[in-house]
Amino acid sequence: MGEFWNYVWLIISTFVFVAYLFVLFQIIVDLFRDTQLSGVYKALWIIGLIFMPILTALIYIIARGRGMAARQRLAMERTRTEAEAFIKDAAGRSPVEQISGAKTLLDSGTISPMEFEKLKAKALA
Repeated sequence: MGEFWNYVWLIISTFVFVAYLFVLFQIIVDLFRDTQLSGVYKALWIIGLIFMPILTALIYIIARGRGMAARQRLAMERTRTEAEAFIKDAAGRSPVEQISGAKTLLDSGTISPMEFEKLKAKALA
Protein backbone atom coordinates (compact mmCIF):
# COMPACT_ATOMS: atom_id res chain seq x y z
CA MET A 1 0.00 0.00 0.00
CA GLY A 2 2.98 2.33 0.59
CA GLU A 3 4.05 2.12 -3.04
CA PHE A 4 0.66 3.37 -4.19
CA TRP A 5 0.97 6.54 -2.09
CA ASN A 6 4.49 7.05 -3.38
CA TYR A 7 3.10 7.11 -6.93
CA VAL A 8 0.30 9.47 -5.91
CA TRP A 9 2.85 11.78 -4.28
CA LEU A 10 5.04 11.60 -7.41
CA ILE A 11 2.11 12.56 -9.65
CA ILE A 12 1.08 15.46 -7.40
CA SER A 13 4.61 16.81 -7.04
CA THR A 14 5.21 16.51 -10.79
CA PHE A 15 2.00 18.43 -11.49
CA VAL A 16 2.96 21.20 -9.06
CA PHE A 17 6.46 21.43 -10.55
CA VAL A 18 5.17 21.66 -14.13
CA ALA A 19 2.57 24.27 -13.10
CA TYR A 20 5.33 26.29 -11.42
CA LEU A 21 7.45 26.11 -14.60
CA PHE A 22 4.53 27.44 -16.63
CA VAL A 23 4.13 30.35 -14.23
CA LEU A 24 7.88 31.01 -14.22
CA PHE A 25 8.12 31.09 -18.02
CA GLN A 26 5.04 33.33 -18.22
CA ILE A 27 6.67 35.78 -15.80
CA ILE A 28 9.92 35.79 -17.77
CA VAL A 29 8.08 36.37 -21.06
CA ASP A 30 6.09 39.18 -19.44
CA LEU A 31 9.27 40.79 -18.10
CA PHE A 32 10.81 40.97 -21.55
CA ARG A 33 7.52 42.04 -23.17
CA ASP A 34 7.15 45.04 -20.83
CA THR A 35 8.61 48.09 -22.56
CA GLN A 36 8.05 50.45 -19.64
CA LEU A 37 10.15 48.50 -17.12
CA SER A 38 13.83 49.40 -17.17
CA GLY A 39 16.58 46.83 -17.66
CA VAL A 40 17.75 47.20 -14.05
CA TYR A 41 14.35 46.23 -12.67
CA LYS A 42 14.09 43.35 -15.13
CA ALA A 43 17.48 42.10 -13.94
CA LEU A 44 16.40 42.40 -10.30
CA TRP A 45 13.24 40.39 -10.98
CA ILE A 46 15.28 37.69 -12.75
CA ILE A 47 17.78 37.54 -9.85
CA GLY A 48 14.88 37.25 -7.43
CA LEU A 49 13.39 34.44 -9.53
CA ILE A 50 16.72 32.60 -9.40
CA PHE A 51 17.43 32.91 -5.66
CA MET A 52 13.91 33.01 -4.16
CA PRO A 53 11.75 31.61 -6.95
CA ILE A 54 8.42 30.88 -5.30
CA LEU A 55 8.32 34.05 -3.17
CA THR A 56 9.38 36.24 -6.09
CA ALA A 57 6.84 34.62 -8.41
CA LEU A 58 4.03 35.23 -5.91
CA ILE A 59 5.08 38.85 -5.38
CA TYR A 60 5.31 39.41 -9.14
CA ILE A 61 1.86 37.98 -9.79
CA ILE A 62 0.32 40.05 -6.97
CA ALA A 63 2.11 43.28 -7.88
CA ARG A 64 2.02 43.08 -11.68
CA GLY A 65 -0.76 40.58 -12.46
CA ARG A 66 -3.15 43.10 -13.99
CA GLY A 67 -0.40 44.46 -16.23
CA MET A 68 0.50 40.91 -17.28
CA ALA A 69 -3.02 40.39 -18.59
CA ALA A 70 -3.01 43.71 -20.45
CA ARG A 71 0.37 43.03 -22.06
CA GLN A 72 -0.75 39.52 -23.07
CA ARG A 73 -3.94 40.91 -24.61
CA LEU A 74 -1.96 43.59 -26.48
CA ALA A 75 0.51 41.02 -27.82
CA MET A 76 -2.33 38.77 -29.00
CA GLU A 77 -4.07 41.71 -30.67
CA ARG A 78 -0.84 42.75 -32.42
CA THR A 79 -0.25 39.19 -33.60
CA ARG A 80 -3.81 38.94 -34.93
CA THR A 81 -3.51 42.26 -36.76
CA GLU A 82 -0.19 41.23 -38.33
CA ALA A 83 -1.65 37.89 -39.40
CA GLU A 84 -4.67 39.56 -41.00
CA ALA A 85 -2.41 42.02 -42.83
CA PHE A 86 -0.24 39.16 -44.06
CA ILE A 87 -3.26 37.19 -45.29
CA LYS A 88 -4.64 40.23 -47.12
CA ASP A 89 -1.24 40.90 -48.68
CA ALA A 90 -0.75 37.26 -49.68
CA ALA A 91 -4.25 36.96 -51.12
CA GLY A 92 -3.64 39.86 -53.47
CA ARG A 93 -6.36 41.77 -55.19
CA SER A 94 -9.87 40.46 -55.59
CA PRO A 95 -11.12 39.40 -59.06
CA VAL A 96 -13.25 42.56 -59.26
CA GLU A 97 -10.17 44.72 -58.61
CA GLN A 98 -8.17 42.77 -61.21
CA ILE A 99 -10.86 43.16 -63.87
CA SER A 100 -11.30 46.84 -63.01
CA GLY A 101 -7.56 47.40 -63.39
CA ALA A 102 -7.54 45.56 -66.72
CA LYS A 103 -10.54 47.63 -67.91
CA THR A 104 -8.64 50.80 -67.05
CA LEU A 105 -5.69 49.56 -69.10
CA LEU A 106 -8.03 48.68 -71.98
CA ASP A 107 -9.70 52.11 -71.90
CA SER A 108 -6.32 53.86 -71.93
CA GLY A 109 -5.21 51.79 -74.93
CA THR A 110 -2.37 50.06 -73.09
CA ILE A 111 -3.73 46.58 -73.81
CA SER A 112 -5.80 45.14 -76.64
CA PRO A 113 -9.34 43.74 -76.25
CA MET A 114 -7.90 40.24 -76.66
CA GLU A 115 -5.44 40.82 -73.78
CA PHE A 116 -8.30 42.22 -71.69
CA GLU A 117 -10.30 39.02 -72.24
CA LYS A 118 -7.29 36.90 -71.20
CA LEU A 119 -6.81 38.95 -68.01
CA LYS A 120 -10.54 38.76 -67.28
CA ALA A 121 -10.59 34.97 -67.74
CA LYS A 122 -7.52 34.60 -65.52
CA ALA A 123 -9.12 36.74 -62.78
CA LEU A 124 -12.32 34.72 -62.85
CA ALA A 125 -10.52 31.35 -62.83
